[in-house]
Amino acid sequence: MKRICIPDEEYRQRVARAAELTAQAGLDVLLVNSTEADYANARYFSGYWPLFERAGVAIAPSGDAALLVGPESAKYGADVSRISKVFVTLYYRESANPSYPETVTSTYRDVFAGIGVKGAKIRIGVCSLLDTTVVMMAGLQECYPDAEIVDAFDIMVALRSIKSENELACMREGFRITSLAMDEVRRNLRPGVTELQMVGIAQRVIYENGAEYEGLPMYVFSEKSTSHAISRPSHRVINQGDIVQLNLSAKVDGYSPSIGYPVCMGKLTPEKRRIVEFGLEAHRWTETRLKAGVIAGSIASDFYKLFCDRGYQDNFVYGPCHGTGMIEVEAPWMESTSNYALQPNMTFQIDTFVSGSTFGIRWEKGIVITENGFASLCEPIGEIYELDF
Repeated sequence: MKRICIPDEEYRQRVARAAELTAQAGLDVLLVNSTEADYANARYFSGYWPLFERAGVAIAPSGDAALLVGPESAKYGADVSRISKVFVTLYYRESANPSYPETVTSTYRDVFAGIGVKGAKIRIGVCSLLDTTVVMMAGLQECYPDAEIVDAFDIMVALRSIKSENELACMREGFRITSLAMDEVRRNLRPGVTELQMVGIAQRVIYENGAEYEGLPMYVFSEKSTSHAISRPSHRVINQGDIVQLNLSAKVDGYSPSIGYPVCMGKLTPEKRRIVEFGLEAHRWTETRLKAGVIAGSIASDFYKLFCDRGYQDNFVYGPCHGTGMIEVEAPWMESTSNYALQPNMTFQIDTFVSGSTFGIRWEKGIVITENGFASLCEPIGEIYELDF
């Protein structure tokens, strides 16, 4: 069977579109930076995912582009990159801070000149500033002391928010594999197993079925740890009566969808049932509001009002949806301050987290916005599981 992936031509189209937006923004060069954990900006253009080191891509308004890697990734970068020009720089070295005294490396001046950027008093658009280290920024300022360095986050949001059919295909395949892992973990849940043992089962299933990696550090939380909005599984033994939160994800050619729902090890207590059912109600409420043209902030504001009106204000942590794609949580978020309108082929995780007194639950799935509503990218969720032992 043919592997589902992003074709080389689409990478070229991405660079060309970024060059157009760079020119429209009055920038002389766009520099996107990535880490191993948040690799998406560099991989979006090059297909390259850094390991240990950092990575960057520089794009000129002319459409010329270069991949920037650390000293140990020269061959790796050249072998996998869809961008032919690859520069080795110390700015992207690993955190152990080696100096590589025998290695010849390039500066930002070398890189930018290599893609046709001339002059000293230039405008450099940087994205993402959150993934741009002090070393990278100092390198830019040293090479271009007269340059204006601006935040180019909006360019990457514009590029990555609207998904192509190839991107949607990768996400659907990731959801298909994730669903298999959800089913297998649920079948193996029993009192006496640990959270990490269940993660191990999920990992086996996703790799056996074609994933390249986990789409996120997979969640199998039990009882108290389910109250953590962000956390990691542990050696905790799962007990009878525990509520267990599953959030699993399979990465397919860089795309990282996630499915999440709670499972109870036995019958739900009244408090747990109340939280589980309200979370599902809020999740389904969000579905009714999704449609091209709707302002995201209006959905988020009304979502918070739903919590308040139902007496769950103290159980609220964040808004109803977040963007998803190469990173399971990516821009744009859907918050009360969000002033953008939903557009066809935007993809979101409907991520409904409700924090209880000693536990929490999350209903989560991926969708794509359509003109008249949304289409789910995965199998339906919503069954309340109460396992009988």
